[in-house]
Amino acid sequence: MATQLKQAGSAPQLRADNYLSRDFAKAENEHLWSKVWLVAGREEELRNVGDFLTFNVATESIVVARGKDGLVAYHNVCPHRGRRLADGCGRASQFRCKYHGWTFNLEGKNVQVLDRHDWEGSLDDERIDLWPVRVDTWAGFIWICMDEDAETLAEYLETIPEHLDPFEIEEMRFRWKVELHLPVNWKVALEAFMEGYHVAATHPQLIKVAGNDYTQSFAHGKHAHFGYWKDVQPLGTSSPRLAGNVYADAREGVVEFFRQIEEDLNAIQTDRDFEAAKKIMDILPEGTDAMTAMITAIELGRQAAIDDGAAYPEKLTFEAMAKAGSDWHIFPNCVTLPYFDGALWYRARPDTADPDNPEKCLFEIWSLKRYAPGKEPKIETRVIMDPTKESVGLILDQDIANMTEVQAGMKSSKFKYARPNPVQEMEVINFHRTLEQYVLGQARG
Repeated sequence: MATQLKQAGSAPQLRADNYLSRDFAKAENEHLWSKVWLVAGREEELRNVGDFLTFNVATESIVVARGKDGLVAYHNVCPHRGRRLADGCGRASQFRCKYHGWTFNLEGKNVQVLDRHDWEGSLDDERIDLWPVRVDTWAGFIWICMDEDAETLAEYLETIPEHLDPFEIEEMRFRWKVELHLPVNWKVALEAFMEGYHVAATHPQLIKVAGNDYTQSFAHGKHAHFGYWKDVQPLGTSSPRLAGNVYADAREGVVEFFRQIEEDLNAIQTDRDFEAAKKIMDILPEGTDAMTAMITAIELGRQAAIDDGAAYPEKLTFEAMAKAGSDWHIFPNCVTLPYFDGALWYRARPDTADPDNPEKCLFEIWSLKRYAPGKEPKIETRVIMDPTKESVGLILDQDIANMTEVQAGMKSSKFKYARPNPVQEMEVINFHRTLEQYVLGQARG
């Protein structure tokens, strides 16, 4: 298979076949998914002994459960005749194959084989137990790895914990979950959230109140992030791409920013932050500068979280937030945008019903929020089979509309390469550089 990156000066070009080729999709399924650490779910989904969830990717299915001594994970397949053991999520004291009744405890041990005497002693115990899968946790997420020889999760994440641990994402809980079935490559879906270069054109309403929308992006080994570090402007002000601030009253601009994020995205900043931000109209006098208005709104949101019993991450200083930036790609298939009171998390993977099809994917969006202990809502995943008929909010609708048009446009006979911005789209460039290493067999493991 030919290399997928083409160098054009200092800016790599990405082959369209990366997104369209069934052969490349098959190579990903063979060389990527079983070699990396993947998010299977959240710890809050497995609170009690016997709670389990299943995670499917490519042709593999993994069952993760809360055992007596912590989390356990196994290949979700009966070693007898290959039937999958579990589906979805639930609670069980053991896993029983519905085909012939072979039964396994939470430790993965086979505890029942019907008519075992028929094998006349040739059925060794170690050959009929479930195959274990490595499992670990970080930031409240459950991670699995099918490669016994791969690096540890801590090694795999590289510098990510250093940047994101101050947000204490492990203390957040689901606010809502959406699963979209999209007619696009999983990378097309994920890459819509791996750069801020698109904001001015895709989300023109945001640049009126989100400050300077120019981004810079940097690679961190397998992973990468971007942020708004150049010529920083406070929230509530307009992008320098526009002719002056839309809101003459900086207070109104700040409130409008929080309104858009809450009502049009419903993630990252929260309803609590929006309600707190509105108070600056009474607390601060007209003529207050934008920086003061923004900092006051953030401080009011912090205090509101504390008053609600949701606490506040004490190590998350303004300096720590600036260091973290706005958006992280966690290789291969997750993107997160963290904030002190909430976070947005994306997970993409090939459609498990047709994993070799490069033009179908499952795309999940998780909104997380801080809640007082025991106050988090009980939620169900909202499944959307046709996003053209259901809205997930203005901002995400705008992003999703791009995905299908990109997938279609890449099929043009004239489109051979994507040309990502080397300054603002390093997450995308680094993603393909790392992906190529795995697909071409160059990565460790």
